[in-house]
Amino acid sequence: MTSTTVAVAPLTIQDAEVLVSAAHRAAEAAEAAGVTVSVTVLDAGGHLLAFRRDDRAVLISGETSTRKAYTALQLDSATRELVDAVQPGGLFHTLPTALDRPLLFIAGGVPVRRDGRLIGAIGVGGGAPEQDHDFAVAAVETLV
Repeated sequence: MTSTTVAVAPLTIQDAEVLVSAAHRAAEAAEAAGVTVSVTVLDAGGHLLAFRRDDRAVLISGETSTRKAYTALQLDSATRELVDAVQPGGLFHTLPTALDRPLLFIAGGVPVRRDGRLIGAIGVGGGAPEQDHDFAVAAVETLV
């Protein structure tokens, strides 16, 4: 039996740097209004590839962006889409306690795909959840 394997280029450090820059560019208008964001990019294995926290950002925003990226990666879904699933009675409201690393179900984490395959994730923290989601989506669109 012959199998065909299609190679998909992994998320590189250069890709991650592009994602971080694009997320910060997307956030520039909000930053003028006092919003400062942190951005984390993870590869498909959950390893940190790039991170940026503005000096004016709240310290916790770095942890927030990392956990959003990790959540998007582990569940292969935008964190915005997962909020209802973790509420009492939701599909997996006990899941966060079952994993080694805590997940964060607040909008701002988005999977990164190439040729339809999951290659990493980006997390943005520091703004309102919907702002963070929009910044992350804008960044991912730069790789398409």
